[in-house]
Amino acid sequence: MSQEHDDHGNTVAAWTLVAIVIVGCTIGSVGFIVAQPPLVIVGTVVALLGVVVGKVLQMMGLGKRQVSPDA
Repeated sequence: MSQEHDDHGNTVAAWTLVAIVIVGCTIGSVGFIVAQPPLVIVGTVVALLGVVVGKVLQMMGLGKRQVSPDA
């Protein structure tokens, strides 16, 4: 039983999520290094926002296709 993998997870939703989360982690890391808790919080919020944006894009049809187990 073989499955076709057309996109291997390379979708607009996935790449957008990853890009935003990386930016958020970078902001949070810089805030941690320079001992600025508000900057760490901003980085965390940006990273969480990336998850929300990725889910919204997936719901808009820009994510991976759902394959039924019967197919």
